[in-house]
Amino acid sequence: MSDAVGRRGALRLLAQTVRGLCVLPLIPFTNVLLINPSAQAAAVRPKDEDMNHDTTGTVDPYRLPRHVIPIRYELRLEPDLARATFTGKAVVILTVTQPTTVIVMNAVDLAISQAEIAGPTGTHRAASIELDEPLQRCRVTFAQTLAPGEWALRLTFQGTLNDKLRGFYRSTYKDQSGTTRTMAATQFEATDARRAFPCWDEPDFKAVFATTLVIDPSLTAVSNTSVVSESVEAGKKVLRFADSMKMSTYLVAFIVGQLVATEPRFVGKTPLRLWTVPGKQPLTPFGRDIAEASLAFFEDYYGIPYPGDKLDLLAIPDFASGAMENLGAITFRETALLVDQRTGTHGELERVADVVAHENAHMWFGDLVTMSWWNGLWLNEAFATFMEMLAVDAWKPEWKRWDTFGVSRAAAFSVDGLWSTRPIEYPVHAPKDADAMFDVLTYEKGASVLRMLEQHIGPTAFRDGVREYLRAHAYGNADTKDLWVSLGKAAKQPVPELMDGWIFQPGYPLVRAQLDGVSELLLTQQRFAYLRTGGASTQDWQIPVQIRIETKDKAEHRRVLLTGHQTRIPLPSDVRRVLINEGGHGFYRVQYDAPLLQRLLDTGLDRLAPTERFNLLSDAWATTLSGAMPLPDYLRLTRHFTQERDKNVWAVLLDSLSFLNRIIAVDERPMLEAFVRTLVAPAVRELGWEPRSGENVLLSQLRGELLGALGKWGNDPAIQEQALVRYAQYRTDAAAVDPNIVPALVSILAHTGDEGRYEEFSERYKKAATPQEERRYLFSLAAFQAPALLARTLARTIDGEIRTQDAPFIVAACLGNVYNRELAWNFVKTNWEKMDQLFPKQGVRRMCGGIVSLVTPELERDVREFFASRHVDLGGKTLEQYLEQLRVAVAFRERERHGIQAALANAQQA
Repeated sequence: MSDAVGRRGALRLLAQTVRGLCVLPLIPFTNVLLINPSAQAAAVRPKDEDMNHDTTGTVDPYRLPRHVIPIRYELRLEPDLARATFTGKAVVILTVTQPTTVIVMNAVDLAISQAEIAGPTGTHRAASIELDEPLQRCRVTFAQTLAPGEWALRLTFQGTLNDKLRGFYRSTYKDQSGTTRTMAATQFEATDARRAFPCWDEPDFKAVFATTLVIDPSLTAVSNTSVVSESVEAGKKVLRFADSMKMSTYLVAFIVGQLVATEPRFVGKTPLRLWTVPGKQPLTPFGRDIAEASLAFFEDYYGIPYPGDKLDLLAIPDFASGAMENLGAITFRETALLVDQRTGTHGELERVADVVAHENAHMWFGDLVTMSWWNGLWLNEAFATFMEMLAVDAWKPEWKRWDTFGVSRAAAFSVDGLWSTRPIEYPVHAPKDADAMFDVLTYEKGASVLRMLEQHIGPTAFRDGVREYLRAHAYGNADTKDLWVSLGKAAKQPVPELMDGWIFQPGYPLVRAQLDGVSELLLTQQRFAYLRTGGASTQDWQIPVQIRIETKDKAEHRRVLLTGHQTRIPLPSDVRRVLINEGGHGFYRVQYDAPLLQRLLDTGLDRLAPTERFNLLSDAWATTLSGAMPLPDYLRLTRHFTQERDKNVWAVLLDSLSFLNRIIAVDERPMLEAFVRTLVAPAVRELGWEPRSGENVLLSQLRGELLGALGKWGNDPAIQEQALVRYAQYRTDAAAVDPNIVPALVSILAHTGDEGRYEEFSERYKKAATPQEERRYLFSLAAFQAPALLARTLARTIDGEIRTQDAPFIVAACLGNVYNRELAWNFVKTNWEKMDQLFPKQGVRRMCGGIVSLVTPELERDVREFFASRHVDLGGKTLEQYLEQLRVAVAFRERERHGIQAALANAQQA
């Protein structure tokens, strides 16, 4: 799943039915003990025999027993879009491995009215049903013992098409005539298939799925596999889909509505189509191109054909994450699949390419081979993130995706430098803990350490190990140790010893480099942390370090594996400079002593690769936040980058300016604005407002980002005036303005805008021609400075005007509005209960991320008291991490508050 709305988001479904597909004849549901739905809700907690026991014999209330194994589901679902309900029947073919009178499965938000089981000799067993809502379980009890063997469990149930963007849910949108339409879609990862049908909703209970959907004749339906028959029953269209491969419940999907598909294109034997609501087909060509290219790339890289019988990519108007890798029926938020190539920015095109490639990569990593339990989610998501980079880099090498990936790696660093971080692989118990695993550590840190490993053992050995892993575990489940075995076999190296520290312990190392005399380099490692604690960490990693040692006549490249706290490396007597982490692939930070850093600066930063310059600056900013580098030193360092024209290196500079903009006091703002103008204006003067012939797309993207920074944080009146002129030109003739500067124009005009501009942008949001334009104007509504206008934006997040998929992110953006964050925070406190009920749980987690902008001691205290008083649990360590990030910012503000103006003034004169 791509959580590309956060990192990814997204982070990441189904309905099915049955029509005479069972090996046994259909049996009428008779002699069944019916349970009143209200009584079901109050059912008793499962007894010990219902529970699963771990290897120590401890009862785990969130894991199902292993003595009953599903091998096939035959699902028949009939959604009623008008009433927002659905009915269903399921025949589940089971293998019972030991005598039992109880079958326990997952179910929640379902009314299960009937249950019966049939045995191999025609034996029938009636059942009683109990639901345990807190544990999301259904307990089916039989009066007589079920003998080991194969059984067919038959269930009848009803449910609601909810508005929470999980399980089987409804999505509404306006068609081209302005009429509101409804469709139904599914989102099951991590643990929400149980909201659509009773099932064994754990990843290692893999089974075959045969789905039948009964729908209104005017609608279309898509599921994981191809339609094998279509008929009419009682005026309804009945679509029967082919058997799926053996797969996990969270990968089941069905989508019902007024849908339009592109003509199929074949990648090998696989037909590929993109589906949209009517009127949006013109936005599909770009997504289709990367879908074709990446599917072909993965078949070649993995050495295994695509495992499904077709591949559909569907754009859903309401979708909580970025996309979801349902086998054969990948679902997307519209902004992650649909884009107009003529008006989309490079960043918007890049996002579509990344998300499509990410989801296609999952067809093997995640779908064909699946982690055994949610603690191993990184095996799915980190690999898909790594593979999306490989595929897009092969498709568009001019985009330099591995250079840009440094920004993603830095996002992982920012969380993993907290004491409240977690290992990549982390214990998961309750469903909310599984949901919380979809974060930057699973995706970006996981992908970063894979890239580090690939560069260490070599791309060919790495690819061969991946192929071995997929072949060995196809259609099954695997754990981290299985991956290490395959990679170690291919590389002929002890991979577990190298990698276990990166996967199973939290944090990452800071490598300190210093000259010891004139001919020896001393490298030491310790855990990096933004906040100082009472004691130092004793953690060590095996760190594959690549070093470039330059003398007057040559450059020497060395590979060193740091296995202890300290390592000494001999140097030539005429060494001019030393670069640690050559190529920039290592997942660690570097702190140079003053002589080594000065040598890097004196011999010219232009001799470093863009990723190496990025790391140098990113590491310096991180050590500044931690207090290890004084702020004046960092600000002076930035002046060495005024000639920089790489957008990723500028991303670090702009991120640090954004941070300073968040933490400074009102009376300090003019000094920051002056510093921003001094730092950014030279690059803007050189780049101008218009692209030049043959210009790299990354330079076009940089132009827009620098203009936005200068117009907002720099408060440059000339830029603001020109933005007004250019925006008027854009509204008259969009083709005359470079798409890459349009987001900057909109953001600058919102930053300086009045009520008239607010009304205009509100209308632009409602009437946007593309998902990207809609998003651009929507988020601009959180950037206006007038308190009354921001209050209107906040009100719209809970009155139904802003989609629930977007509303939490708008609230978070309002919390980040430095002119009105107190207003936004008061709104959150006042409306917390309503938002907690209204927003998807994943959205609530993302919304709470906005608290990191509340960077005063008074607001921090209030935030902590608020969450403590309400006993808020966002799953995993999410809230703990947000609070520590807030503490880092407040601590920095307090530490630097007396000298920040002088530091900014001195840096301008450096």
